[in-house]
Amino acid sequence: MSTPSESVQANGGLMSMLYRPPWVGLLAFIIVFVVQGLGHTVMIVMEDVWPGEHYIYESAFAMGLVGFALLFVGMRSEKEVSATWLGFWAGTLLWTGWIEFSFVWAGDFLAVPDLMDPNLPGEIATKAEYLVMMSSIGILGATLVYFLINPETKCNFFLWIQRNMGLKVGKPTKGHKRNFAAITALETIYVIWFFYLVLLFLYNEDIAGETSPAAYAFFFLNTIWAVYLFQRLMKFWKVTTAIRYGIPTAIIAWNTVELAGRWNLFTSFWERPQEFWLEMTLFTVAIIIAAILAVRTPAHKKAELSREQLAKVNV
Repeated sequence: MSTPSESVQANGGLMSMLYRPPWVGLLAFIIVFVVQGLGHTVMIVMEDVWPGEHYIYESAFAMGLVGFALLFVGMRSEKEVSATWLGFWAGTLLWTGWIEFSFVWAGDFLAVPDLMDPNLPGEIATKAEYLVMMSSIGILGATLVYFLINPETKCNFFLWIQRNMGLKVGKPTKGHKRNFAAITALETIYVIWFFYLVLLFLYNEDIAGETSPAAYAFFFLNTIWAVYLFQRLMKFWKVTTAIRYGIPTAIIAWNTVELAGRWNLFTSFWERPQEFWLEMTLFTVAIIIAAILAVRTPAHKKAELSREQLAKVNV
């Protein structure tokens, strides 16, 4: 008797690969990981490359509006895969369009100066918008408390903390229907926000510094964490679970890339779209194609294949 995995392989075709590990998790990881770099590219293009810089905030508002529209559509969708991906793209666009550029606006409006690099005269160490973003740590911490002790959470990390620190506040509501678009959008925003702040405080010379022992320790531990999460992700069958697990996994892995780039261990080409426009265009097209393939992946092919095998056995 053939296994579900063997049955999938027999069907052939590219889409059949996406029905099983490790491809389900790998596709989700690659999309989210590459989008982190493209997010930097979009910010740089809007701030430094586009000739119509007077329309930066209008463009950012329009970007957030597209994110809002995607979230609205996703929250009404009955298809879990589509809703989950729409939530990811909504969260990404809302973060870049409305959240990041609100800090850009605040920095300009309050005339906050960029933090200059003391070791490289004339070079910016941290832009004004990111200095403003550091002030949001209180909001992040206060709202994170709710998500940390929320009995409805399905986050493995939060559940582990609740279980080991005695933070249970009740049982999940029976029959509670989860909205996957909303969950994924919020997860995307929160994870990006959290690690932005971690790195910003780590980079600050008055707190730690990018070449401090704390930075090297974070790099080491973060890389181990990313590898651990990645190997777990490679075992996932269900595409929606893989996406929601892949989002923090890819962002945590991206922290390692961020720090390595900060140490000039390689060229951060995604931050120089004027020079690497062809490469960035190819990356963007590839991600669009991958996203289309991901949306077409069944939500839980393993369960379907198992039912088919069981039906054959019972005949």
